[in-house]
Amino acid sequence: MTDKIYSAATWLIPLAIAIVFHEVAHGRVAKFFGDSTASRMGRLSLNPIRHVDPFGTIILPLMLAVTGAPIFGWAKPVPVVPARLRNPRWHMVLVAAAGPASNIVLAFVAIIGILATVRFVGIPPGNTSAFLVENVRNFITINLFLAVFNMIPMPPFDGSKVLAGFLPDGLREKFQSLDRYALLFMIGLLLIVPLVAPQFNLVGRYIVVPVVWLYEALTSAAALIV
Repeated sequence: MTDKIYSAATWLIPLAIAIVFHEVAHGRVAKFFGDSTASRMGRLSLNPIRHVDPFGTIILPLMLAVTGAPIFGWAKPVPVVPARLRNPRWHMVLVAAAGPASNIVLAFVAIIGILATVRFVGIPPGNTSAFLVENVRNFITINLFLAVFNMIPMPPFDGSKVLAGFLPDGLREKFQSLDRYALLFMIGLLLIVPLVAPQFNLVGRYIVVPVVWLYEALTSAAALIV
């Protein structure tokens, strides 16, 4: 049990930071393009309390961490009103892509930080250092996972909004109408499909490969900088 609590602690803090930055990125890009809804509602703050979804941010990730299952979660979505954007179709594509892009940037910064620490300072032995290193490693993993996972081109993921911008008008409206089934899609993809058809495990078969590729690419770039 002690090991599970330790594992949960090293995952929950990085997860909270990653999803808060993800949501704030959506809101800031939306404000840049004309929709200040998130700003008026106080959702551009980095204060995690403003973004916490009790189930998606705390309860579910904690349950998954304790049981040893893959960790995922979500924050309260930042409100965006596409009609208030100066160019609703294409600006919404950029607003949607901003969240995953912010996660890639965070992962890159963390990789640079840990490489620079190892090279110029070194990591002293001890439980505190081990805990911090584990948090940073998990932070990198979570951010890359969120970036790739959120680009799945179906609701409720950001990739569906990116894809919608490239669809013809009639098809785009029909595709966007699927948003009402977003929760069912998520439950099906993450829980039901892996149980009944392990060969179609979305995370294991299709998410891990691009995450590993991103990690290797960012690590190579960070090594050049450091």
